[in-house]
Amino acid sequence: MRAKTIISLLTAITLAVVAGCAGTQQAAAPQAEAGGTPDWFFHDIVGAAFVAQYVQIPMPEDVMIIDARPKRTKYDKGHIPMAVSIPDSQFEKLTDLLPEKKDVLLIYYCEGPACKLSHKSARKAESLGYTNVKVYADGFPGWMKIAGHYAAVSENWVKNQLDKQADITLVDSRPKRTKYDKGHIPTAISIPDSQFDKLTAQLPRDKEKALVFYCGGLKCKLSHKSAEKAIAAGYTNVKVFAAGYPAYTALMADTGETAGVVAATSMKSGADEGTIDNQEFVNLVKNQPDSLYLVDVRDPDEYAKGSFKTAVNIPVDQLESKIKTLPTDKPVVFVCGTGARSGESYYMVQDLRPELKNVFYVEAELAFKKDGSFDLTELKN
Repeated sequence: MRAKTIISLLTAITLAVVAGCAGTQQAAAPQAEAGGTPDWFFHDIVGAAFVAQYVQIPMPEDVMIIDARPKRTKYDKGHIPMAVSIPDSQFEKLTDLLPEKKDVLLIYYCEGPACKLSHKSARKAESLGYTNVKVYADGFPGWMKIAGHYAAVSENWVKNQLDKQADITLVDSRPKRTKYDKGHIPTAISIPDSQFDKLTAQLPRDKEKALVFYCGGLKCKLSHKSAEKAIAAGYTNVKVFAAGYPAYTALMADTGETAGVVAATSMKSGADEGTIDNQEFVNLVKNQPDSLYLVDVRDPDEYAKGSFKTAVNIPVDQLESKIKTLPTDKPVVFVCGTGARSGESYYMVQDLRPELKNVFYVEAELAFKKDGSFDLTELKN
């Protein structure tokens, strides 16, 4: 009898401890109900594996993944690939972005288990008559915790990084001759996905440096394939600009800015590496002076005595400290008096800013007159 009493007492103590632990875990969840799920949770919750099966390029027409977080502060900086931005605070204003068919699968997410935005948006969608609505409660933070997953970024984020000259490597995964050479985003280097394994030497040695891959838009897989290869190679900060070059050019058109640059192969080169054809140079300076970014690398006193009207003066011994200021939206052409210092400037750019492709120098004697005209004399070998 005494033994049974002791056993009963121990059992009661064990159950009390377990109940106490369960109560502690339950209290940690926001507004938790008896079952441990917050009372504001949507009724149909899915996991990362469910979401991942629908992250396809292009996206299936009967599925939409929706980011309910604020666009500028969250979505633009990083979102689940192929997701569209419909912030919960803007839901009523952006209902036109939702599909016409009410049976399309809608998967909402936001900033994790403590974030209500996706749950609120899911209920709003159901109130509009959508019949297949789910919430990925772990959200973007949960997505990024899974090995092999990467974030997608928007055209606004890419432009912002370029504007502030952020330390990122932008990679164009499209074919070089048929796409990149005809036009690409400023500062982007060309590593076609089909040539990825052969061109990895172009990637930064620092595996933590931000890599941003892009290609031809939301129906193009190349940037995603390259991103996966970069992750497999050990890079830890990989992103994809999934909307790609078309979205970037559209953004630039809206802002009235130049969309991208044309590869150096479109400019007629001279006989020596890095030189511009002298006749083409003369024609451009006379007829389209604003199409070039001219840099006179002579000393200030030489520049003051005469130079091209559109040229800026950056003496060659100061160029290294100012090399990041060189633009990417038009060809950069270095000039001096004999081609010596301009040639030195060209190779300095090759060493310190190799991603800048549209760079040339004039290999000729240049003499300037007081009226702003000039004489160009071909150098004899």
